[in-house]
Amino acid sequence: MKYWLMKSEPDTFSITDLAQRPGQIEPWDGVRNYQARNMMRDDMQVGDLVFFYHSNCAEPGIVGIMAVAKAGYPDASAFDPDDKHFDPKSNLEQPRWFRVDVQYVRTLSRTITLHELKLKPELADLALVRRGNRLSIMPVSAAQWQFILALE
Repeated sequence: MKYWLMKSEPDTFSITDLAQRPGQIEPWDGVRNYQARNMMRDDMQVGDLVFFYHSNCAEPGIVGIMAVAKAGYPDASAFDPDDKHFDPKSNLEQPRWFRVDVQYVRTLSRTITLHELKLKPELADLALVRRGNRLSIMPVSAAQWQFILALE
């Protein structure tokens, strides 16, 4: 099993939104970064655990846990001209963008803030706290996962 962190702006899609979806499952679509796409397409597997991170808000941080419910498959939003994530260069024969389905596991008892994470020397290698890292999806090591959970 692998561990991940996925970011979403809570005004767009929050941990509460995921918890309220039918079956508590949602396609994680709209990712338009090749490195993040490659992780979803090639590396994420059913059962992998994921930190749900609220970004671009008053208090950014880890707010919950979800699991990969379906491994990478073409992101249909890229094919829909009415969708804000439409990509005219993507098609069913050669899809450019991929997504995974995620399932709600639980909401943390508190938000573990970015500020708090940055203060922990044990997390110095966590991509999230490195300067200039703006990826919306990133791997988390097993040791980092356990350390972060202990902060709850």
